[in-house]
Amino acid sequence: MILKVLTYPNKILYEKSAEVTKFDEELGKFLDDMYETMINKKGIGLAAIQVGKPIRAIVINLTNDDGLQDKNDLIEIINPIITRKENLTTFQEGCLSVPGFYEDVQRAENISVEFFDRQGQKQTLDASGLLAICIQHECDHLDGHLFIEKIGYRKRKKFEKEFKEKQKVK
Repeated sequence: MILKVLTYPNKILYEKSAEVTKFDEELGKFLDDMYETMINKKGIGLAAIQVGKPIRAIVINLTNDDGLQDKNDLIEIINPIITRKENLTTFQEGCLSVPGFYEDVQRAENISVEFFDRQGQKQTLDASGLLAICIQHECDHLDGHLFIEKIGYRKRKKFEKEFKEKQKVK
């Protein structure tokens, strides 16, 4: 089922998400719905809070070498804890909750993350490049933060101005 993606400035996006404690069929169905929603909206990552559910769950599906999102490459991350961050890099980010806006954001290039899968099994993942960026971006959502908070004062003012202009047009 395609879920409604909340967009800026919805206050729910600024809530801190709660840890998942029940790894059951309901969670699995919700993760499936998150995946379907992310693909439908042409995203590569989605946090549960973006569809109005304040739990610490993320789905990520990057494109492969053929430019396709293969469901076999889907990563489901529940209750993530980033345990290592190394090297800084700058990457142009966008967000399904801030549609149509892209800006350079500085993040760690290499990370390690501990998390649980949908069955409640503990996992560890070392990530670099786009995957590391995406995990950090989605983890920010779980803590109630949007990428536009990381872009600096002048760029943020530019975003606010563009956002207000778009609202007038609607």
